[in-house]
This record gives sequence, structure tokens and C-alpha cells, in this order.
Amino acid sequence: MDFDDTPEEASWRSTVRSIIADNREALGRRGAGRGYDDPAARDRQALLYDNGLVGVTWSKEAGGQGGTPMQQAIVDQELSRAEVPGLVNLIGIGMCGPTVIAHGSESQKERYLKRLLRADDLWCQLFSEPGSGSDLAALRTKAVRTDDGTWRISGQKVWTTLAHVSDYGILLTRTDPDVAKHRGLTMFVVDMKAPGVSVRSLRQMSGGSDFNEVFFDDVEISDDERLGEVGNGWGVALTTLMSERMSLGGGGTDIGVGVGAVADHVAARIADLPDDRAAVTRQQFGRAYAESLAIRYTGYRQLSAISRGEMPGPEASAGKLAGTRVARDLADLSVRLLDSDAVFARDSGGDSTWQDSQASLPGLAIAGGTNEVLRNVIGERVLGLPAEPRADKNVPFRETIAVATGGSESAAKEATA
Repeated sequence: MDFDDTPEEASWRSTVRSIIADNREALGRRGAGRGYDDPAARDRQALLYDNGLVGVTWSKEAGGQGGTPMQQAIVDQELSRAEVPGLVNLIGIGMCGPTVIAHGSESQKERYLKRLLRADDLWCQLFSEPGSGSDLAALRTKAVRTDDGTWRISGQKVWTTLAHVSDYGILLTRTDPDVAKHRGLTMFVVDMKAPGVSVRSLRQMSGGSDFNEVFFDDVEISDDERLGEVGNGWGVALTTLMSERMSLGGGGTDIGVGVGAVADHVAARIADLPDDRAAVTRQQFGRAYAESLAIRYTGYRQLSAISRGEMPGPEASAGKLAGTRVARDLADLSVRLLDSDAVFARDSGGDSTWQDSQASLPGLAIAGGTNEVLRNVIGERVLGLPAEPRADKNVPFRETIAVATGGSESAAKEATA
């Protein structure tokens, strides 16, 4: 298989490089700035959008560029090569936007999509809950329809990335507890500044606070903000989850600090190691490098399939599963190479890239589905293995809550009222 650029792709790559070079100072470099709450992060994404490098594959009607998946892959590669910081609204572009495109009304698309691409509005994904873990369909956040047709939302979400800086989010709720758990869900767009929405940041071991708890206390949402049909929230959520796994593991780009940067780090340090440790380090890096190439070319295969009009397949789940494992291996190797420097770098104002990567990657391994969930996807949809037994299949959700609460009818009613 020929992985070289076609003439058209080479021309596009040259254009992308020229745009980056012309805006080098304004785009900055990874590691600079104050993170997601830095206004410059929104300005940077707007600059890239105005130059045609954001929303490349989105249709022009949706505010995008109407380009191909390979053009988007080239943009991703060149931004990474130039060490341009990641897009501040990546969750909006990779997960929320595709969901609005697939299930939103024309009014919603007009209101939200272009502003999302420019980072005029930041978005988050409100799925996970304290009591449901990886069983997303067991969520309890309630949406009750009022007499005037609006919806009243009560409940809690957790591990919501960027909720503290987001303007909008997509919110999965339970609207019918008397049907099986997958069939009683409905999705909404929620204004994160609406009365009754409160956000509390969670401190991570990396030192950052990008994850949050979000509480909904009788939040009113218009029915105009519903995404998809009432009761079809699971189908809408599958669009989000498929897009999320594609953005995390299906594009042929590295997860975490790139393998090229790790190669430079190893080359700079390995000469100072004893021979036996140097040999082990070479073996560890070689194994991770080979795996990263396999992941990259699997991602390219996925991109080729999408460019032919095919839907994203389970390769994205495999890419995300393998990619986060390799990224953690590379981060661990990089920190070990620092020896005692790894302990003091952050406190002394030095470069803490490797420590930050090592500390943040366990959280990324959970995002988009835990390893166990992804292995089930691969086992059932790729290998054709039998599905895991499910005691709650076709059982009304209210009854499953009664079992979970020890058979207490009053507790079940309180949880699902």
C-alpha cells in the first residue's frame, strides 16, 4: 500500500504548512499559556478556523470546509509537527458538533455549529454519573416534562471535562423509568450558565482541574433544545460515543506526547545509562514504537474507509484501547529516564512534560469507554463472541433500581420519580 501523499494531498499539506508558518507567533507552542481558561486559546482556534483549518470535513452548510478526512488528517499531522497547542474546543468538534449535525434541528445547527467551530462557545459532554460508572444507560438524571411543554432537569454528572469553562453541553437524561434503561433516555442541549446549573472542579493528580462535577437543580430546558426524539437518547448518544472514539483512537495520530518527542528524549539520555539499563530501555522503546506504528496505520485504514463513505468501525475502539496503553508505556519510560529530576522538575520551574503526561493518561484511558468496555465492543462486534449476560435486559429501569436498592420500593420511586 502506498502511503505517500497524492499530488492533491501534497498541495494541501504545503498550504497548511504555509498557514502555520505565516501565523507562527500567534499560534504559540505546546506548553505555553494558561490552559483552557486562557482567552488566547479561543483566539487561536478562531484564527485556525478563519484560515480553513478547523471543521475541515464538516459540510459548508454546517459551517465547515467541505473537505475530506485525509485533508483533516494532514491538518492534524502538521499542527502536531509544528507543536501547535491542541484545539480548546476539541470536545465540541469531536463529539458534540457531530451529534448536533446528525440529530439537531435546522435552528440548532444555525445557532450553534459555526460558533462551536470558532470557539466562540465551548462545549462539554454531560454523560457520566456517580452511580452508573461505565454503564451509561443506567443514568438517573431526570428530565420531567411540565405542563407548558418545557423540561425540568434534576441530577448530577461527574468527570465532565471542561464544564467549568463551557458555554453549552449535550446532556443525556432519563425521561421514562418504566421502560428498559436504554429506551427511556432523551438528549438535550443545555446552557451551562442557566439558573440551577452549578459546577465544581475536581483536582487531578496531574495538578490540573479539567474534570468537574455538575449539578442540576430544577433546571428548565425548552423542548426546542431536545436532540432527537423523546426516548431515543441512547441512539443519539451512540453517535456521540462513536465520534468520541474516532477522535481519540481512529485518526492515525499519537495519543499523549508523540512518539517522536519520546525518541528525542531517549536519545538525549540513553548515553548516560549503564549498559544493561540502556539495553532494556532500547527494547522498551522499540516495542512501544512498533506498536505506535501499528496503531497509526490502523488509523490510516480507518480514514481510508471513511473517505470511501463508510461509517467508522470498531477499529476506532481498538486504536483507542491500544493507543492509551502505548502512551502510558512511553510516559512511564520517559519519567524513568529522568531519575531524580522527575521529582523536582515542577517545583523548580523546570520542564514537567513527562510527569504531566504520566499523571494525566490514566484519566484519558477511561474517557471514551474504559478498557473493559472497549474489549467488549471488540469481542462482540469484531470477533463475534457472545454478548455478556445481562440481567436487566428488557426490564423496566424502575425495577432494576429496586433491585439495586435492596428491594426498597420507596427508594426506587425516589430515584426515578
